[in-house]
Amino acid sequence: MASKKASNKRQRGAQKSSSNVFSMFEQSQIQEFKEAFGCIDQDRDGVIKKQDLRETYAQLGKLNVKDEELDEMLNEGKGPINFTVFLTLFGEKINGTDPEDTILAAFKLFDPNGTGFVNKDEFKRLLMNQAEKFTAEEVDQALALAPIDPTGNIDYKSLCYIITHGDEKEES
Repeated sequence: MASKKASNKRQRGAQKSSSNVFSMFEQSQIQEFKEAFGCIDQDRDGVIKKQDLRETYAQLGKLNVKDEELDEMLNEGKGPINFTVFLTLFGEKINGTDPEDTILAAFKLFDPNGTGFVNKDEFKRLLMNQAEKFTAEEVDQALALAPIDPTGNIDYKSLCYIITHGDEKEES
């Protein structure tokens, strides 16, 4: 019984995350991605594997694709590449969103003590005065969805989740 509950919970979680992915695209775009997925999924089993990629490349005239190159592509999915994962990968590429772990690593540079928080005012100052300088308006816009505690600290782990998966409050 417990495993059935866990399975149902995982399915609901998968449905929730996939609904975010599907909302990133117009229906016509999703249809185009489905067609592309179908072209790549050579054996029509619903999952893109190394052999599927190899055969797709062969159809395009590229016969000597290295295993490492194919493995690198497959590893971007962090697991089996079904249609939802395929769509997510394209969504990240098209929308310019870095993977969650990359964004977390960037925030950790501003959190030397590993607390999971960065001070909002200090972070804003850094964004406005370092590298690609942001305007105050751009920083305020970027931090509008940020979970900020009463002491003015940004919960950057939650913010990374919002950046990569969407804000639940926006969907309600």
